[in-house]
Amino acid sequence: MPGKDMDRIRARSALETAKEQPVITAIAALPVVAVFGVVWFLTNFWLALLFLLIVGGVVVWKGKLLG
Repeated sequence: MPGKDMDRIRARSALETAKEQPVITAIAALPVVAVFGVVWFLTNFWLALLFLLIVGGVVVWKGKLLG
């Protein structure tokens, strides 16, 4: 299937970009870290971790963040 090959190529190139430019990866992860920190500050660590896992699971399950 051509669709699977294209996804593998995109995943491989994204991984190579993350390896070569860790600053880009850090900038992309910054909103997640900020939301985790705010939820942790307002509640506690375990609730923030649970929230992060639930939101991450929904993103993976749905395949996209918005829309």
